Amino acid sequence: MARRLTAWVDYALALAGLLGAWWFATGPMAMPTYLLPSPLRTWNALAGIAASGELWLHLGFTLQNIVLGLALGCVAGIGLAFLMTRFPKLAVWLDGPLVILQTAPKIALAPLFIVWFGFGVLSKVILIFSLVFFPVFIGAIAGFRALDPKMKDLAKLLGLSNILRFRQIELPSAMPEIFVGLKIGAVQALVGAVLAEWMSGKFGLGYLMTFAGATYKTPLLFAAVLVTVLVGLAMHVVLTILENRLLSWKGAKK
Repeated sequence: MARRLTAWVDYALALAGLLGAWWFATGPMAMPTYLLPSPLRTWNALAGIAASGELWLHLGFTLQNIVLGLALGCVAGIGLAFLMTRFPKLAVWLDGPLVILQTAPKIALAPLFIVWFGFGVLSKVILIFSLVFFPVFIGAIAGFRALDPKMKDLAKLLGLSNILRFRQIELPSAMPEIFVGLKIGAVQALVGAVLAEWMSGKFGLGYLMTFAGATYKTPLLFAAVLVTVLVGLAMHVVLTILENRLLSWKGAKK
């Protein structure tokens, strides 16, 4: 409890410091609005699009893409990691192709995804999936490979089926490493969603940033960036709460 309270205090102090520096730059330093709008102007722009409903339309579209891409990336990453630890020959065959796919710059691939899959949701979800998959896969495969051999012997002794062994022993044991990859993947998912919306489409926070930049509406641009940051923080908080609940056994064990 004390650790959580300390974390929230740290977040609040960091936010207060940022807002103070922002106010000082736009107030006493008198930076031009087209370079850095004041917190009040940014808040007014944010309140305006929230009241009109435009914010919720773009926010909902971005969240939809993030959830779909993140879910698919998690399932595929965990599933493939499990298969590669269960079948070592599969790891030998796939190690090279996976490294090549990961080293390919996703920013360069994004236009290809649009050409191949169109301007709709599919191309955006695939881009997000490509960014999420590898961090989750690396975390999952590290977790599965770190499984204590004694736990495997216990599963055999109890006569557990492959499904029960996965659900009750292998997956819970790998969860700490999976959550490490998942938190990285969540950040990547947000970046991928904004990047995809920059490049195509008429909805999403990324599109809102592009529109605001093209029309020189700097307060609106900062408002869209602020919402994106809040989405990232909310995702981190949700994953941390989920991690603490699913891994409560780890703390109890200590």
